[in-house]
Amino acid sequence: MDDLPVRLGDVVTFAKTVGETDVYLFAGISGDFGTNHINQAHMEKTPYGARIAHGAMLLAFVSAASTKLVERLPANHTLTPVNLGYDRIRFIEAVYIGDTITVTYKVNAIDTQRLRATCRAEITNQNGALVAVAENLLKWVPLPTGPLAPKDCRG
Repeated sequence: MDDLPVRLGDVVTFAKTVGETDVYLFAGISGDFGTNHINQAHMEKTPYGARIAHGAMLLAFVSAASTKLVERLPANHTLTPVNLGYDRIRFIEAVYIGDTITVTYKVNAIDTQRLRATCRAEITNQNGALVAVAENLLKWVPLPTGPLAPKDCRG
């Protein structure tokens, strides 16, 4: 079996300014039209003072960072990654419309026997404040070498 195509310590970053359109489109996709995301007048009366981004949208940015890691891999590799999920998710500080976030996504552990990699995501804002963290578990699935046949790819 091939070694995993990632190495301990591999790191990528993904940066984005969170715009009003992002928040409204994410509300539409997710169905989460919570007041804290779409009602500025209400949020001005809260300790936050303004609308905040969805926590789940921040996880989507972690997924974007994961994709950047995968896109660096050689095209001829015999394994393909799938996302097994997220652990230890914490939303530490609010992310406001207009904030620029940076996801730093780092391979923290590799299990070659189970073909898995654990990556840590740290999300900071434009001031360097840590706003969210998560761990992302990737499973590496061997690509078939013969005729494609249905396979059980569950974790």
